[in-house]
Amino acid sequence: MGEVDPAFIQDPDHRPKLFIIEGGGIPLIDLSPIISPDSITDPKAIEGVVREIGSACKGWGFFQVINHGVQLDKLRNIETAARKLFALPLEEKRKIRRDEKSVLGYYDCERTKNVRDWKEVFDLTVEEPTLVPASPDPEDKEETEWHNRWPEYPPEYREACEEYAQEILKLAMRLMGLIALSLGLPENRFSRYFKDQTTSMTLNYYPPCPSPQLALGVGPHKDGGALTVLAQDEVGGLEVKRKTDGEWIRVKPTPNAYVINVGDSLQVWSNDIYHSVEHRAMVNSEKERFSIAYSLKPSHYTLIKPLEELISEENPAKYRPYNWGKFLTHRKLTNFKKLNVENIQIHHFRLSE
Repeated sequence: MGEVDPAFIQDPDHRPKLFIIEGGGIPLIDLSPIISPDSITDPKAIEGVVREIGSACKGWGFFQVINHGVQLDKLRNIETAARKLFALPLEEKRKIRRDEKSVLGYYDCERTKNVRDWKEVFDLTVEEPTLVPASPDPEDKEETEWHNRWPEYPPEYREACEEYAQEILKLAMRLMGLIALSLGLPENRFSRYFKDQTTSMTLNYYPPCPSPQLALGVGPHKDGGALTVLAQDEVGGLEVKRKTDGEWIRVKPTPNAYVINVGDSLQVWSNDIYHSVEHRAMVNSEKERFSIAYSLKPSHYTLIKPLEELISEENPAKYRPYNWGKFLTHRKLTNFKKLNVENIQIHHFRLSE
């Protein structure tokens, strides 16, 4: 990627500002009270973590976690393997390039809101094969399977990805339990939705960009799933739209921390108690950047709707139900086609007040 092709240039309203507001206030939550063996005997410490998570989901839609129990060597292994993969010649990477038929693998033409992202990605599914609807058409009852496509080199790549994914799954489900408790629900309230999960993982590589003021690594967007667990390197570049004033706030990389954000599905389940928040990835002219996004997503047959326990006469459901699998396959299609219409969003299912 040399000079900036017009396909990458953001609309003036979305172009990054040249000054950075560092992320003061984005909560940093220490999970050691629930990870340590003593946690069983200290309910007060667990209550404190639950309160912090609830407050972060409500106020920011984003938070970072430390002392999370993920084995550090698993993260180092996947980072090393990813660097080797993205350093391969383009013709090698394109042997596992994804397309409309095989939606997983390498890709270098990703779009967000119809503008090309300044990045290369490798997508994989966590549960293989993953069962999904064959098309977004509500009348089409056909199902299809998504299978991962693995590179020949580096040989350790597949194992590194699979081992890391299993580690993060444990953390993600633990967080969903804490989020359930923060909403006054039983800890296992969300577990039923992930029996045949459609969870995915994306390894992102952002090359140096000659005009970082015109392009974005990923344009402004919200995540459709339940929860995203992001590992970002020391270069950083993730920015979050602050709910209070709409300012873009840089999430400063914290060593060995994970960045967690609420997805659209969780916003609907919570009936807007918690909000999925817009975020984007910046690029810079000098340094390459890597990140790994783990997107916890429900089974394709899940009907996403506000939970009964969180609605009442005074607080009625704010969304009509929608099928997760159809939502997901619609989103996948837009990765390959430039559309003249807005991508599917949860506000399309919002009930009028």
